[in-house]
Amino acid sequence: MTYNQLMYIHLATVVPCFIIGTMLILIKKGTFIHKKFGRIYMIMMLITALVTLFMPAQVGPRLLNHFGWIHGFSFLTIYTVPTAYIAIKKGDAKAHKRKMILLYFGAIIIAGGFTLAPGRYLYELFF
Repeated sequence: MTYNQLMYIHLATVVPCFIIGTMLILIKKGTFIHKKFGRIYMIMMLITALVTLFMPAQVGPRLLNHFGWIHGFSFLTIYTVPTAYIAIKKGDAKAHKRKMILLYFGAIIIAGGFTLAPGRYLYELFF
């Protein structure tokens, strides 16, 4: 797959995650809707993180001529989603909540902010 194809797959999964994640933060926790959309959110976050691992860094220094600083958020996601799922299955709602908030703000808000840096596609699109 080309970089552009991967980028569009990434955008197609991460944009709904922004919407769903925002909704999940705002609605009552533990409800049927929260659980169903939470599962969708987690699956889509894993997909978007895995897709980004195949996208070489376009801005800044690269490790192994591929990975950039922003890939750290992909690894954060790949670690956080399963551990947050395990936490809630064990009944540890506090750990689940902490991990999911970290995921939302780290992998969506902060990483999303980095996508608006000069030289990136969204920067070119919006500015």
